[in-house]
Amino acid sequence: MMIESTQEVAPTRAATPSGPAILITAFEPSGDAHAAPLIRTLRSQYPDRPIVALGGPKMADAGADLLEETAADGSMGLNALSRIAGVRRSANTIRSWLRSNRLLLHIAVDSPAANFPICKVTKRTGAKVAHLVAPQMWAWGSWRIKKLRRLTDLVLCLLPFEEEWFTSRDIPARFIGHPTINRPLDLDALREEARSLPSGGPKIAIFPGSRSHEVDANLGLLVKVYTELNHRQRGTAGLIVAANDALGTRIRRKIGTLPPGLHVSSGNADVAIAWCDFALNVSGTVSLDIARQAKPMVAVYKTGWVSVLGAKLLLKTPYRLLPNIIAGREIVPEFIPHAGGAGAIIDAAAHLMEDSKHLAIQSEALRRVLTPYEGHVPEEEAAHAIANLLKGEEVANVQKVLQ
Repeated sequence: MMIESTQEVAPTRAATPSGPAILITAFEPSGDAHAAPLIRTLRSQYPDRPIVALGGPKMADAGADLLEETAADGSMGLNALSRIAGVRRSANTIRSWLRSNRLLLHIAVDSPAANFPICKVTKRTGAKVAHLVAPQMWAWGSWRIKKLRRLTDLVLCLLPFEEEWFTSRDIPARFIGHPTINRPLDLDALREEARSLPSGGPKIAIFPGSRSHEVDANLGLLVKVYTELNHRQRGTAGLIVAANDALGTRIRRKIGTLPPGLHVSSGNADVAIAWCDFALNVSGTVSLDIARQAKPMVAVYKTGWVSVLGAKLLLKTPYRLLPNIIAGREIVPEFIPHAGGAGAIIDAAAHLMEDSKHLAIQSEALRRVLTPYEGHVPEEEAAHAIANLLKGEEVANVQKVLQ
């Protein structure tokens, strides 16, 4: 579903600020999801503080007044020109809003290419700027560090090693855990719900991506891998997990007749993970959803050869998948980016599935790699760090009111 919005979305509530506002900007579905818990916490801690956003439905449900829909699948466009136009439109939305509103804090969620131009606008107002999800400068584009130093007052990091990386470069940073890893999970309830999913075995959950272009790029390859695994081991059950109903319809239309044992679901991803013995997935946050249930996986992201060569030239880290990046070694076979056929992926998946010891080894490694996240409550830690950041600003605002 590739829709480029060119109109501002009406605010979810009438935004009539009684004081300087908090602005939160997100440009991806994952950013919408990451921001929502923090918005709920900020809303409870600052009930009279206006919270406005460029974002998506989860942010609106959490209590933010949307100035513009920017986090939906394809809302910024897929090609370079449409994305540039979308960023300019969003920056103009903020400029227009700032003409009649005061800003206390801007929280930029991920997407540095889209957020940096807006940070430049908000920083000029004297507002504090915090980044939720650190720009991956440790992986590529470290030359951007000077720009980040100018445009941020605090980086809220989701990966354990990032706090030291940024603070050693004179950028205030705090590791807060990860909204995906640290959210509550009722395994017993998930397993009970999973009983209604297809029977058979081994069970393979397939995650082709949360955006239309990801599905278009990866679905065919993942189905080929499943089909060969099913051929090698009859009785294999497969479940393609669509991120939403629209993508579920898109997936069914693209596949046509489903191979034996393969099904499509638009249900809860956590339930599908609880159901499966093994996962085939694209890179991204879903790898953490799978890791937190310690389910073995093979990850892939289909691209062209130009992207493969570009990654080799630009990326400094040897790994692309989040569990491997956190571990600092390859515990999950990853084909990211991948411009070849299905053969190598099939071999890697078969190697795991045909020996329970290999599955157990990866499962235990996934448990260990998430140990640094134990005890963290990201939204509360982020809100606490933001409160400390604002202490001086809040005092200044109180003095202005008293004068």
